Amino acid sequence: MLNPGNGLASGCDRWEFGNDRLLYKPLQLQMGSLMTNRVLILGGSGRIGSSVAIDLMAHTQAQITITGRNASAGQRICDRLGERVQFLKLDLTDQETLTAAITASDVVIHCAGPFHHRDAGVLQTCIAAGVNYVDVSDHPSFTRKAMECRPAAETAGITAIINTGIFPGISNSMVRQDVEQLDEPERIHLSYVVAGSGGAGITVMRTTFLGLQQPFQAWIDHQWQMVKPYSDREVIQFPTYGPVDVYWFDVPEAFTLPNAFPVRTVITKFGTVPRFYNFLTWSVARWWHPWLLKQPPVIEFLSHVSHFMTDVTDHFSGVGVAIRSDVTGRKEGKTARSCSTLVQPNTAIAAGYGTGSVTQLLLSNQLHKPGVWTVEEALPTDLFEQTMQERGVEIQHNLDISPV
Repeated sequence: MLNPGNGLASGCDRWEFGNDRLLYKPLQLQMGSLMTNRVLILGGSGRIGSSVAIDLMAHTQAQITITGRNASAGQRICDRLGERVQFLKLDLTDQETLTAAITASDVVIHCAGPFHHRDAGVLQTCIAAGVNYVDVSDHPSFTRKAMECRPAAETAGITAIINTGIFPGISNSMVRQDVEQLDEPERIHLSYVVAGSGGAGITVMRTTFLGLQQPFQAWIDHQWQMVKPYSDREVIQFPTYGPVDVYWFDVPEAFTLPNAFPVRTVITKFGTVPRFYNFLTWSVARWWHPWLLKQPPVIEFLSHVSHFMTDVTDHFSGVGVAIRSDVTGRKEGKTARSCSTLVQPNTAIAAGYGTGSVTQLLLSNQLHKPGVWTVEEALPTDLFEQTMQERGVEIQHNLDISPV
């Protein structure tokens, strides 16, 4: 048996060499009738991934394996979370070890962002192995790649649910709640504000600047129109944060929501506090040459500078998130508006709630929908409300029906 101290694994499971290959011998295979659900969290040693692990520890009995490339960091997280969590040092390019770990799992959660450059290889491996899949992906290019795997997942009988974090994720389910309040939904306006780093580390910085690279399509008045990222400023009133500037931003919801719901327009906008960060992002989008924003060193420079700044400002701005879903249309023949708002003090922890709740439902067999689905397509509102209540997440609702 390999020494757990070498970073390959820790805990009760075993990694052994056989026929010149690395073989995974999970605890559940050694214990016969005492089988326990096993969850593999790729990128689980990061802030989002570890938040998912914490949520699963609280709401399931699963044995959890978190992966990463830094063995010492991963082991520190395992030591903090307890004996139900083990660490596997893994690079996603190591297909042999990746396949072995996936095959030994009941659910695989992909948290190894940023997803801008990711392909659907992990999802395809899950499909081949017959293992359910969840991810926290937040980039449209990855979402499209994942959706192309729907026929294969349906044939394999596995449920794959993508975009399950906080935004996209909980935000999408809030929109579904509001859409279902109306007889004829017509317009969705979804906006977010994040305080400082959001508690999510440098990855969120990379995601923000990667989203500025090029114009994207938005569903406006029943047609796809090109819009520029960080354009068309609006001032939106959020609980806790008050009025905040928000701007068009390239997120998967811009095309997944119009695919899921029969509406005329979908608007997706994003902003940050302190307001200085909004100005910084807006100035990069407006004044920097598009060629520069496609250079990885430039993205890394901007991300690290921003992360350094938020290390300072997080102390007074906090790392929370606020979401506002505003759906207008008709109900009982009258003009109506359904609006939902949510505030959470830590964005990374809130993402853990979103992904952890979906995984909990898969493990308990309450959610079974073979194929590849966005969370708003897969998660019924009653189950969404149930899992949010279990986590103490309060979503404020308001339904306004105008008189004739």
